[in-house]
Amino acid sequence: MAKFTGSDDLQGAEFRGVNLSGARFVACDLSGAVVRGVDVTGAEIDAPWLADGGASFFVNGIDVVPYVEAELDRRFPGRGDKFAREPEKLREAFAALHRTWAGTLERVAAMPPGTVDVSVADEWTFTQTLRHLILATDMWFGRGVLEKEQPFHPLGLIDRGSREGFDFSVFRTDEPTYAEVVEARAGRVAMVRDFLATATVDVLAETRKNPHNPEHAETTLSCVHVILEEEWEHHRYAVRDLDAIEARG
Repeated sequence: MAKFTGSDDLQGAEFRGVNLSGARFVACDLSGAVVRGVDVTGAEIDAPWLADGGASFFVNGIDVVPYVEAELDRRFPGRGDKFAREPEKLREAFAALHRTWAGTLERVAAMPPGTVDVSVADEWTFTQTLRHLILATDMWFGRGVLEKEQPFHPLGLIDRGSREGFDFSVFRTDEPTYAEVVEARAGRVAMVRDFLATATVDVLAETRKNPHNPEHAETTLSCVHVILEEEWEHHRYAVRDLDAIEARG
């Protein structure tokens, strides 16, 4: 099976009469790609930034982004408020998010032992997803909002494609238990919840540095928005994989 990696420049390439059935594209830039006269039966596309910045995605001449977003909001009540701006609405959005997560944690608890450590198609396990969300909270709340120099919990898990700029001595190298991860995760959720409980319009408008690119300005509100977006997207991934695990018995 042929493999193409980041060192292979395929920009502007043209494929005609090529059999790409079963091909897998991971972390690839397909923006502006044109696909004509193709059989896409059973094809699956996961694009977490589909609706960012007014993006569009056309299928047979129809921009499907609004339909996809509307359906995700229907499936996950509260998701549509992830970019709420008013303090009270933001608190409600955060509460709705974690009611959804609570239900998913209950679902996992009722599944066979070991489910939390099962990987589907080399994606993160449920435990690893929670660990990554600990790190995301530390990055955007601990470093972004609270401006801590070292905000990271030892159980945080770094994204495979974002490994620069981290002091790896902070993080544990062994595999923590699921119970340890759930406890650490609950602590991080409580930190954000407690902050939002008293947040005002003025506090949310305060200027902060982007934790990844300090020269770029953010606001406290935009940092919280990133946390909410990360949470909803990774919840979607987690549910997708739990469904797959249940389907295969």
